[in-house]
This record gives sequence, structure tokens and C-alpha cells, in this order.
Amino acid sequence: MKANKLLLAAAAIAAVFFFASCSKAEKAERKIAVFVPGVVSGNPVYEMLSAGVTEAVASYNAEHGGEVKLSVIEAGTNQAEWSTKLTALAATGEYEVIFSSNPSLPELAAPLTSQFPKQKFIILDGYLKGNKNIATVRYNQREQAYLTGYAAGLVTTASSSVMKYANAQKKIALVAAQEYPVMNKIIFPSFVEGAKAADPEITAEFRIVGNWYDASKGADIAKGLYAEGVDVILPIAGGASQGVIAAAKESGFYIAWFDNNGFSKAPGYVISSSVMEQKKNAYEQTLKFLKGKTEFGTAQTLGIKDGYVDFILDDPAFTETVSEDIRARLEQVYADIKNGSLVLNSKD
Repeated sequence: MKANKLLLAAAAIAAVFFFASCSKAEKAERKIAVFVPGVVSGNPVYEMLSAGVTEAVASYNAEHGGEVKLSVIEAGTNQAEWSTKLTALAATGEYEVIFSSNPSLPELAAPLTSQFPKQKFIILDGYLKGNKNIATVRYNQREQAYLTGYAAGLVTTASSSVMKYANAQKKIALVAAQEYPVMNKIIFPSFVEGAKAADPEITAEFRIVGNWYDASKGADIAKGLYAEGVDVILPIAGGASQGVIAAAKESGFYIAWFDNNGFSKAPGYVISSSVMEQKKNAYEQTLKFLKGKTEFGTAQTLGIKDGYVDFILDDPAFTETVSEDIRARLEQVYADIKNGSLVLNSKD
């Protein structure tokens, strides 16, 4: 009897160690991925995305014993390949969740939730509701673009004695890498809306680079716009935006910047920076998922009042470049949006 009891006790102890080791192994195998539709380096949106997720994983691992592994996968700048590469990533079945950020990503991810019903997606800067495997959190880019357009409008209508690169024509422009629904339906129309709030006579040009990397083409487009009388350009073109900046320095026109603080990119030429708090959002959404609190099937829109869209008003380069009167008017409109006096709901 004693021998049997000893054997049973030994078996029980062995079982405890077995299940404990299995539990540790399972924890060690938790994996999440960041799918970058482009490349990280040089793109502020993807730099903030990967930094936010990376910091959240490090924070979670420090608190929970290093159980989560993160992979960052760059899909490259050829948009035609994104769907195939996202499908291949989901097909591995390795990742609890795939994080990404791009307005086009919900459309690419949605069919995969039927093909791979266990795969979850969290997509920032995109919008889709009702899919039980996808959670999206977008930014109010109408607020972003409106403020940017308002700043461009105030500058293009200023005299050259106030803003030295401003000319007599009331012309601004947006140079985009590509056309996509959010650009066509929200960003460009809201940019124009903001500009016309400053002066209804302003005209806005729209040009397409055709990709997210061709700085030379970006520069050529910007020079052509400058020759047509444009004195403020908003580039939303990834690496191609560097060509627009180079052209501004060479020719002498102003830049409005989007998504992060761009004043240091060309001091004296950048007149505004509208910011989306992508890193903060990525960090928070990652921790929320790792703690089992993500509500899939939901679609959120976050803006200025929520603290996820901002407009830089305190950078020294802003004060040095932009006149006091223009700064005051921008500050007032920003305050009106923040306190609810001016409501700019994002358009679905």
C-alpha cells in the first residue's frame, strides 16, 4: 500500500510539473505580428505604429515574464502585393493578432477572416465595423486636413511682407502618393474646406506621384505647381515627400505637414504640422489586446477632443516662421474644435 501511495504521489507531482511546464511553453509561444503596408523607415505613420507596438510588448513582457514574441513584417511599397503578403501571413496561423495601419487594410483583411476564421486583426488609421475578427481605430482626418487647409489658406493669402514666400495668387496644393477612398473622400475635400474657410477664393490643386517612394518625381511635381503659382504644398506621399521638401528649399515655397511634427524637416519652410497620436494609440491597443480587452467588431473614430489628433502650436520653428496674426487665428480654430464650438465629424 505504501508503495502504491508513493507511486501515486510521484505521479501527481510529475503531472503538476508537466502541466506547469506546458503552461510556460504556451506562454512562451504567444506571438503577434505587425504588418507594415510599405516600409517602416522614413514613414512616420509606420514608424509610430511599430514603435508603439514594440514598446507595449516590452512593457507587457517585463510585467508578465517575457511571454510575447513580436514580428514586424514589411510588405514593401508595391501596393499590388499587399493582399498576397497579408494572406500569406494569416495563412501561417502563428499569430494571435495581426496589427496594421492603413485606410485600405480593412478591405484586404475582411475576406481573410472567412478563409482563416481564427485570425484576428487590429487596424489603426482604418475603418470597418461589424466584422467579429477585426477591430479598427481611425483618426478624425477631417479635423487634421481642415486645420492644415486653414493654415495653408491663411499663408497663401498673406502678403510677402508677412510671409516671405507667399505670392499674390491664392493657390495651394496637395501632392499624394496615390488615390484611395480616404484621400478622395475625406483628406483632400477637408483640406479644401479649411482653406476656403480662410478665404473662399482660394483654389487647391491635387497631384498624384503614383507611388510612395519616388522623391525625384515628387520634386518635379512640386516645381511644376510652384511654376503655376502655388505657394503652399501639403505632401502626403511617403518617401516622395522628401522631393517636395527639397523643391521647397530650392524654389522658395511653403510646406504644410501631415501626421507628425514636421517642423524640423525644413525650418523656415514648414508652416504647420497636424499630428495623429499613432504611437500612443498603437501602445494602448496592444496592451488592451494582450490583456484580453479588445472588442472585435467595433470601429472607433478618435479626434482632437479625445487626444489622438493634435495640431502643433508650440514648436519654436512655428513661432519663428509663421506670423503672430496667423498663429492666433489657428489657435482659435483649434480651440473651437477642442471645446466643441466647431464640430467636424469624420465622413464614413
